[in-house]
Formats: sequence, C-alpha cells, structure tokens
Amino acid sequence: MEDFILFLLVGFLAQMIDGALGMAYGVISSTTLLAFGVSPAHASAAVHAAEVFTSAAAGSSHLYHRNIDWKLFWRLAPFGVLGGCTGAYVLTGIDAGTIKPIVTAYLALVGVWLVFRSFRKIPSKPVAPTIVAPLGAAGGFLDAAGGGGWGPIVTTGLLGFGGTPRYVIGTVSASEFLITLSVSITFAVALVTGHWADAGEPTQHLAAVAGLVVGGIFAAPLAGFVVKTLKEKLLLRLVGALIVLLAGWQTAQQLALV
Repeated sequence: MEDFILFLLVGFLAQMIDGALGMAYGVISSTTLLAFGVSPAHASAAVHAAEVFTSAAAGSSHLYHRNIDWKLFWRLAPFGVLGGCTGAYVLTGIDAGTIKPIVTAYLALVGVWLVFRSFRKIPSKPVAPTIVAPLGAAGGFLDAAGGGGWGPIVTTGLLGFGGTPRYVIGTVSASEFLITLSVSITFAVALVTGHWADAGEPTQHLAAVAGLVVGGIFAAPLAGFVVKTLKEKLLLRLVGALIVLLAGWQTAQQLALV
C-alpha cells in the first residue's frame, strides 16, 4: 500500500509536468524507480505499462482540442515504434548491472538539458521532413532503453527545428500512445519467449505500476491549469533539477556497491 501511494504521487507529479511541457513523465517515473533499486529493464517495462493508460488519456485530450498535426503524426509515429521496439529488445537482452550506469547517466544528461534549455531560447526555423524520421527513431529507442525520453528528445528536437509548440506537444503526446503500447508488447514477448532472463516475477512491481497509472490519469485533465499558472522556464528548471538529483542519488548508490 505504501508503494502504491508513493508512486501515485510520483505519477501525478510526472503527468502534471508532462502535460504542461510535453515531456518528463517517463523520465521522472523511471528515475524514481531506479533510485529505489529497480533494474533498468523492470523500470522501463513498468513505466511503459503505466504510460499505455496515461498517454491514451493525454492523447484523447489533445485530439479533442485539435492539437494534432496528422501529417507530422504519420511521419513520426512509425519510426518511433520501430526505435522503441528495438530499444526494448536490446535492453531485455543486456545484464542489468552493465546497463544501469549507462541509463542513469543518460537520464542525468536529459535533466541537465532541461535546465540548460530553460535559460536559452531555441531559434525558430522550418522543420525539415528528413529530420522527423531519425528523431522519432532515436526518441523511441532511448525512451525504451532509458524508461523515458520520447518527450525530451522528440519534443525539444521538433521545437528546436522550428515546430509550432501547440501542434508539436499535441502530436508527440498522441503518438506516444503507439510507442508505449508497442514497447510494452515487446517486453511481454521478450518475457514469454525467454529472451528476458532477468525478468523475475511479472507482478513484482504491480503496486508501482498501478500507482503511476492512477496518479497519471488523475493529473491529465489538470495539465491546462498548470500551463496557465506556472511559467515554462520554472517548470523546466524544477524537473531538470529533480532528475539530476535523483540520478545523482542512484549514482552514489552504485559507487557504494563498488
């Protein structure tokens, strides 16, 4: 019960920030799981299982408010799915002790990038169609391998290349449902086929997943309120600092075991 309440709060906070910025749900959730000793593959699987529900709620909201650029969606989503499935399959085939420092370092870099971005205005220019496919593939791969990264990589990338914020955030959020669903299916296939040797008991982190789902779904309708009350720069700095601190904690724990 304590785990459920803890991750309900984590899921609520993460979804509030994700709804406001189009990123950070997966990064915050996976970093928190890693900090509590969950292996990278388990953390990524748990976060993506929760995101199937939260991204569906967020995507439905963007669909209702007509925030989706469908041309961008169909250029982005297929490559995101391909990258995500590849990242999930690779992650489940690697020893947890080997990949964990790499994943933690990646999450720390994402946190630093968010803080850096809050102090710098990215110049606007037209988004080249050739940028979308590799950006989607890279975002999907890092999202699966790191348990979070689709929003930070793809949203910031598209905005950096001149995308309109409203349609970038709406399209990235809507396409995230397909990526998370595909990654979750890949984890399930890896478990069933025996590719995931370190999987353990499938229900081991059920309370954490349930908490992330419930917290995220409750927060999804409140994202618009967050956008109106808090400045984007402040949110970027807060979430970036949180991720860096949690990643630092996890790094300290790893060094203590050496």
